[in-house]
Amino acid sequence: MIKLSHPRSGSHSKLSAMRPRDDHLEIRSAGPDDAVLIAPLLAQLGYTWEPAAIAARFAGLTSAGDTVLLALRGGAAIGLATLHATPVLHRPTSVGRVTSLVVADGARGQGVGRALMAEAERILTARGCGLIEVTSNRTRTDAHAFYEKLGYVATSFRFAKTIKRR
Repeated sequence: MIKLSHPRSGSHSKLSAMRPRDDHLEIRSAGPDDAVLIAPLLAQLGYTWEPAAIAARFAGLTSAGDTVLLALRGGAAIGLATLHATPVLHRPTSVGRVTSLVVADGARGQGVGRALMAEAERILTARGCGLIEVTSNRTRTDAHAFYEKLGYVATSFRFAKTIKRR
């Protein structure tokens, strides 16, 4: 059974129990104290942040209602998912978004991503989301196949523009 627990500094919601492939997988809400565990996972997505910068971002994320999920096995961080719910004018319910998902190289194919996505769906559904989106870089074709296996379909293109701060 996957052990789902609360973050070290308290929790906003009770996490559900799931039946995974590995009895030693734990999924819990992460907090600023977990920044040193999160940094190497974000680096696998191409984002290089110092743990202090990650920790500093948590206050803004949690005040906006975002959730960071951390998957651990034997105390080692092997997966991460970040979640955001957005009320929108054009839909009758909020839209949930998995803004990042990463499973460590050595832990892929072991049900970690599936367990993180199941918990993300549970949390976002509980927050009233009627649609859940996940974004993925166009080059990550293995990730695309994974999302399709979970029932996600490609629905649109996403365009981005980097704005330089003055």
